[in-house]
Amino acid sequence: MPIRVVVAKVGLDGHDRGAKIIARAFRDAGFEVIYTGIFQTPETIVRTVIQEDARVVGLSILSGAHLHYGAEICRLLKEASLEDVLVLVGGTIPRRDVSRLKALGIAEVFGPATPTGRVIEFVREWARAAAGA
Repeated sequence: MPIRVVVAKVGLDGHDRGAKIIARAFRDAGFEVIYTGIFQTPETIVRTVIQEDARVVGLSILSGAHLHYGAEICRLLKEASLEDVLVLVGGTIPRRDVSRLKALGIAEVFGPATPTGRVIEFVREWARAAAGA
């Protein structure tokens, strides 16, 4: 069964090129991808994760609101008892904020020019570890 991934653009950030690139890369690698499009709220993203029974959420954030939205999405996932959902963030994230995002529950942060294969392998390794646990 393929890994189900929700790829989302949260907030007022309308730049979606990176989100579409990673969504296509996941699809081409055999993942089942649900792309929510731009201007999503944390609530709609978490609702999509629940409705689609997704195991992974990939957030593309370029607006600078990564700490706010990362905290909100992780909080909503926890409230829904979905702490086992892997949350990834991609975009222009200052290095100083990476550890803060991880402390919120974000599994990994991928910056600009990260090879898509690296992201895919990260998710595959996580899925293998989760299956073995």
